Amino acid sequence: MFWLLLLLPAWAFTATACVRLCLAAMRAAALDPGPGAAAGDLDLTLYEAAFLSGGPQRVADVTLLSMARQRRLHLAHTGWATVVDPLGRDEIERSVIGAIGPDGQSRIAPVRIRAARTDAVRRLADRLVRSGLAVPDAAGPTIGAAVRQVRAAALAVPVLAVAALLLPLQADTSRLMVGLWFLLPFTLSLSCLAIARFEVHPYSPWASPAGQRVLGALRRRPGAEPSFLTSVALRGIRAIGEPELRAAFAHRDAPHRE
Repeated sequence: MFWLLLLLPAWAFTATACVRLCLAAMRAAALDPGPGAAAGDLDLTLYEAAFLSGGPQRVADVTLLSMARQRRLHLAHTGWATVVDPLGRDEIERSVIGAIGPDGQSRIAPVRIRAARTDAVRRLADRLVRSGLAVPDAAGPTIGAAVRQVRAAALAVPVLAVAALLLPLQADTSRLMVGLWFLLPFTLSLSCLAIARFEVHPYSPWASPAGQRVLGALRRRPGAEPSFLTSVALRGIRAIGEPELRAAFAHRDAPHRE
C-alpha cells in the first residue's frame, strides 16, 4: 500500500491548486463591472496601457524610451542611461530622472527597477485600481499564478504515478487500478486548465477583466499601425526594432546589486 503515500499528495496538490484557481476566478468576476462598463473608456494614456500590459517596469521602459526619442535622455548600447534634459514633463518622467540619480548617469537595469518602485508609478496603479481596470494588490493570487499551480499539479501527478507503479504492489492490487487512481487527479487538473483557457484567458497579473477588454479594444482599434511607443507599451521591449536601443535594454555586463 506504499503507493497510497504517493496518491495522497497527488490528490492534495491537485485539489488545492484547482480550488485556488476557482477562488481566483471568482475574485476576478466580483471585480468585473461587466462588458458595458468599460466599453466607452478606450482613451488610455501611454502609461496606463503600459501598466495594464506589463506592470510597473513596463511603465519605466516606456518612459525611458519616450525621453530617448525626444533626445532628452541618451540610452547607450552599452547599457547606460544619461540625462540630457533634467526637467521632467510629468511626475513619471521626474521619477525616472530621480532613479538615474544626481550624477545624471546610471546603468539602465537598476534604473528600470528603481523607477518601477516610485510613488508616481504607485499612484498610477492606484488610479487604475479605482477605475476597475487594474488588479488590486490585496486581491490575492492572480488567475495567472493559480493557472501555473494547476499546471504544476498536472506535471507532478504523472511523475508520482510512475513512481507508484515502480513500487512493489500487493498480490491483490493491479497496476491498472493504481494507474486509474492517479488518472483521476490528472484529469481534474487538465479539465480545470481547459475551462480556464476557455473562460478567463488571457491571464494577466496587472489588468482586471475590464482592463483586458480595454487593452483588447486598443489592439484592435482600426486605422494606422500603432506607434513605436504604443507597441512597446503593449508588447514590451521585444517590440523595439532599433538594434542599438534593443542592445541598451538587453545589456547584462556588470549586473547591478541592490
